[in-house]
Amino acid sequence: MLKNVAALVYDGVAPFELGVLCEAFGIDRSDEGIPGLEFAVCGPETGAVPTSMGFSINVEEGLERVAAADLVAVPAMPRNGVTPASVIEALRAAYDRGARILSVCSGAFVLGEAGLLDGRECTTHWRYTHELATRFPLARVVPEVLYVDSGRVITSAGTAAGIDAALHLWRQEYGAGVASAIARRMVVPPQRDGGQAQYIARPVPDCDGETFGALQQWIVANLDQDLDVETLARRAVMSPRTFARRFRDEVGATPHVWVTTQRVLRAEQLLEQTDRPIERIAGDVGFGNAATLRHHFARVRGVSPQQYRRAFSA
Repeated sequence: MLKNVAALVYDGVAPFELGVLCEAFGIDRSDEGIPGLEFAVCGPETGAVPTSMGFSINVEEGLERVAAADLVAVPAMPRNGVTPASVIEALRAAYDRGARILSVCSGAFVLGEAGLLDGRECTTHWRYTHELATRFPLARVVPEVLYVDSGRVITSAGTAAGIDAALHLWRQEYGAGVASAIARRMVVPPQRDGGQAQYIARPVPDCDGETFGALQQWIVANLDQDLDVETLARRAVMSPRTFARRFRDEVGATPHVWVTTQRVLRAEQLLEQTDRPIERIAGDVGFGNAATLRHHFARVRGVSPQQYRRAFSA
C-alpha cells in the first residue's frame, strides 16, 4: 500500500513537473477522507537547487530519504545533463528493495541511465521518444501514449500526463473513489486511459458545430445501450468512417476504446458503492454479461471485478 513518497531532484529540475508531484502526493486531503501520505522532496545535495527556469528551490532532505519511500518519483530533468552517480545508485537500490518508480516527462532519461527501462515498455514526451529509444536501445519505447505502467516502473509523458499517471497510481492503491476525489480537487478529468494519445491532431475543433461534447455526455448517460460506431455515427449525423476518424482526432481515442473505458469506470463505481451482482453490473454498463465485463475489467485494471470489489468496496 502506498504510504511514503519521495520526489527526487537535482540541478535543472523542471518546476512545473515537480509541482505536479507535490500536488498529487504532497497535499493533506484527510479532511475529505483521503489517506495521507508521507511526502518529501529530496536530492543528492540539500539547500538551494537551481531549476530549469532560472530560480532555485530549497531541498531539505538528502538521498537517505529515498530509502524510506514506497514510491520514488522523478520529475522532468535535463536530458543531456550528467545524472549524479548517487542518484542512479539510489534509484537502483529503491527498485531492488521493491519500491515503485515513477517518472514525468524527461525524468524517463534518468530511469534509463539507472538501467530501469531495459527490457521494459516506457514512454516520455512525444518530442523525445525517438531520442529515448536511441539512447537506451534495450528499452521498449511506446511513442505518444500518456503513460505506461510496466509493473513497478511507471513512465509518463509531458506535464499533464504526469497527473494522469499519479491518479492511475492512486486508483490502483486506493480505488476509483479516492482518485476521483483528488481529481476534483485538482480540477482535472478523473480518468484518461494511459493508451490515449498524448496530443490531439485538432486541439480546437472547426467552428461548425461538429463537436462531440454533447455526444460524449449522452454516451455516459446511456452506457447500457448499443454504442457501436454505426449507432453513434447516426446520432452524430455522419457516415461511420467520417465519425470514427473525427472522433479519434478530437477525443484522442477510438470510439470503441473510449466507450469501453467509460464502461469500466462506471463498473468501478458500482463495484465500490453497491452490492449489485456482477451480472447485473455488466448489463447496467453495457457489457451484456459477466464474462465480457471480467474480460475488459481485467485487461484495463489487471484484477477481476470481484477482486476489485473486495479491495475497494465501502
